[in-house]
Amino acid sequence: MRHSTTRLLFRASRPRLPAHPLLIRPRVFNPPLRRHASTSQEKPSRLVNVLYAATLALGLGIIYVYVTDTRASIHRYVVIPALRLVYSDPEDAHHAGNRILKSLWDFGLHPRERGDPDQNHDLEVEVFGERLRNPIATSAGIDKHADIPDVLFDIGPAIVEIGGTTPLPQAGNDKPRVFRLTSQQAMINRYGLNSEGADHVAMRLRNRVRRFAHSLGLGDDEIAEKAVLDGIAGVPPGSLTPGKLLAVNIAKNKVTPEDDVEAVTNDYVYCVEKLGPYADILVVNVSSPNTPGLRSLQQSDKLRTILSGVVDAARSVQRRTRPYVMVKVSPDEDSESEIAGICDAVWAAGVDGVIVGNTTNRRPEPLAHLKKLSPLEEQNMLERGGFSGPHLFEKTVDLVKKYRKLLVEKPASVDTVSNPSTRKGALEAEADRIKSALASSPEEPSLANIPSPTSDKITASVDSGDVPASGMLQQSGADKQPLLTLPSDRQFDKSQPETENAEEAEVAAPDAEVRLAEEKKQLQSIQEAIERLPPRAQRDAFDRLEIDPAHLESVDQPKVIFATGGITNGKQALEVVNAGANVAMVYTALVYGGAGTISRIKDEMRQEMKRQDQEKRSKAQN
Repeated sequence: MRHSTTRLLFRASRPRLPAHPLLIRPRVFNPPLRRHASTSQEKPSRLVNVLYAATLALGLGIIYVYVTDTRASIHRYVVIPALRLVYSDPEDAHHAGNRILKSLWDFGLHPRERGDPDQNHDLEVEVFGERLRNPIATSAGIDKHADIPDVLFDIGPAIVEIGGTTPLPQAGNDKPRVFRLTSQQAMINRYGLNSEGADHVAMRLRNRVRRFAHSLGLGDDEIAEKAVLDGIAGVPPGSLTPGKLLAVNIAKNKVTPEDDVEAVTNDYVYCVEKLGPYADILVVNVSSPNTPGLRSLQQSDKLRTILSGVVDAARSVQRRTRPYVMVKVSPDEDSESEIAGICDAVWAAGVDGVIVGNTTNRRPEPLAHLKKLSPLEEQNMLERGGFSGPHLFEKTVDLVKKYRKLLVEKPASVDTVSNPSTRKGALEAEADRIKSALASSPEEPSLANIPSPTSDKITASVDSGDVPASGMLQQSGADKQPLLTLPSDRQFDKSQPETENAEEAEVAAPDAEVRLAEEKKQLQSIQEAIERLPPRAQRDAFDRLEIDPAHLESVDQPKVIFATGGITNGKQALEVVNAGANVAMVYTALVYGGAGTISRIKDEMRQEMKRQDQEKRSKAQN
């Protein structure tokens, strides 16, 4: 025990050495053991994520297909009431709807007809020699400034009418200028032809054509534009869609005095020059009730002068095929004498057809099968403007029958102001003249790099008179006429010096070299556009150019009639067609029914046609 105490004291008395860092034993850190998840659990979690993603993609795809289908009830029972709820002013709601449709079109999310319901050709009609997929059209006012023509084509109609468009921009009447009558599915408007102007609308239509040309591989310049307008793409130059047509509604400016017929005619001619190249149909609007004095232009003498000027301008449009000309008349000019005067002007001017109906200044009685007017709607009925709605249907049918009787055959008492019935002969004579001019030139447009089976089709088509190249008919009527030598045995003053006649002939004769250069330039433009296409597409383009233009019909044939006013369902559309109309136009029904209105009307037409066919069969069996 004593030894142990001594040892401990000795140990305590020993000095301690400081610890050296190199002599310190490092400590090893051993982390706690963790159990990792097995791979058998990781695979199911990934599979669940994949299923979630697939379900989400499938759901979004179903929603996309449903929402973008015109037959979806959401367009009628959700979208339209929502716009009406958000925007108390109908005009604001209309603009918002168009903006939304335009944005959806940019992203490919716009509503459209799915399944091609017109592929059976059960509703196909022939209008102006064109085979249209169905007899339904949208009226002017839905797309005033050419913002959404392609969207409107995709919801099903065969004809879309844009406008009205005036030569110069004008604001229209003061707001508010549109009033709903929701309980009666009607409305009153006094827009006053608010327009961005012919130049602005023409720019939009031109850009649309160039985008279409670019999608075909033709480029997006002027050459590509003219190639599409001259028919290389095989589609109408206005609609750019087979079996469909684009109509452009034109009118005079408000500040142009209606008593100055020459100034009024110049307004319409200006619109034709700017918008004609991009339209399949030009609609002369002389029936808007919201422009002071416009309806006075429906007087026979004034109307004949205006329509003659428009028809002449349409024939001078720089395009291979010329736009058709129609006149839109008022439902309020319904007396026998007024209708007869309008029809005489139509025959005399060589107009291709009539759009029967527009909004009316009259206020019809409410329909019993619809809801009663609310106090606000009763107040709206007192507003000034044009009334539109289902109340006009019976009047439209009656007017169609009256106009059809007078537009089947040209009256013997009516003389044609110009001679459009010889349009085909004029084109053939023009082509023969160009043939001679090109044959006399030592340098003809080279087509060597075009495949040999079709290498001479442009020249051959021009030689045969079937395909006048773009710009060949730009000259005035006097320039188109060949120079004729005056007979020696004239019945008028023979003492007149011959030098005077020679001077007149020299003035009338165009510069042959300049004309030849312009014609060769047009041919070269067509050739250059075709050369941008692949070889097979080049052959198709030549084949399309070989087709005779459809705009060579005689003015003595029955006129085309479009009917607008009160058409809300397929049964009514079929009734106006059976009454004598070629096309039924829709406006107010589309405003209240939404994007699915056209599809619904066409389905109802098919059902009504089947029902009538079954009735005929049952009667025949009995």
